Amino acid sequence: MTGTASTTEARAHARSQAASAAIAGPDLPEGIDGRTVTFAARIPPGGYATAVLGRGTRLRLADPAGAACAHLFLLRAEAPWERLNVADTVKVPWQAYLRAGHPLLSDQGRVLATVVSDSSGHHDTLCGPNDAARQQLRLAAAKHGLSPRDLGPTVSFFRGVRVEADGALTATGGAGAGAAVDLLVHLPVTLLIAAAAHPLDDTPVTDLDVVAWSAPDELTRVHNPDPEYRRAVENTETAWRAAHPREAIA
Repeated sequence: MTGTASTTEARAHARSQAASAAIAGPDLPEGIDGRTVTFAARIPPGGYATAVLGRGTRLRLADPAGAACAHLFLLRAEAPWERLNVADTVKVPWQAYLRAGHPLLSDQGRVLATVVSDSSGHHDTLCGPNDAARQQLRLAAAKHGLSPRDLGPTVSFFRGVRVEADGALTATGGAGAGAAVDLLVHLPVTLLIAAAAHPLDDTPVTDLDVVAWSAPDELTRVHNPDPEYRRAVENTETAWRAAHPREAIA
């Protein structure tokens, strides 16, 4: 057994543990060149992750074991006073239930990200995080110099909620193992994401996989033909051109 009585022994012990540690990471999406990956993490139950993602990033959230719950919040990286507004994300598209083509809007009417692919269909824009997720998000925010007052209501992925005819909220659970949802980032964002149970569904959560890769060409595609979406994209591109005239979409 390696001793720790001296600094030399303690260092050797620490290095031996590091060398033997096996950290499981997420599987890369099929067909994705690993050289384009900018962030990847497997978030265990009760954990969180944070990253700054560039414009034109495609972000995949995956539920490998079938019981993940991802509480997500976004802030504009270069102007963190602009952040995800869940109320407008529901109101502007006239739709409370997330699906492919749904924008995640900021409080300035700009598209921070768009849902571009979804094999789950079990998400929630109405309940926000539970206490555990809120604490995890505060820790993630602190790594960027942000305080609790910089956070707002979140979107939850992989745990659904439906509104009944009488207005009651009913949890609908998840879609099972292997479900995934992809977001396309339209403006540089600070991603805060926590793995915790849903306020209406205390089923213990399982690992959450997060992979981000560069996909700038996808910004030129029309992901939703609705006029509200196109107007929000136009607002986004106008702001981007003003600040980055050489990098705007032609």
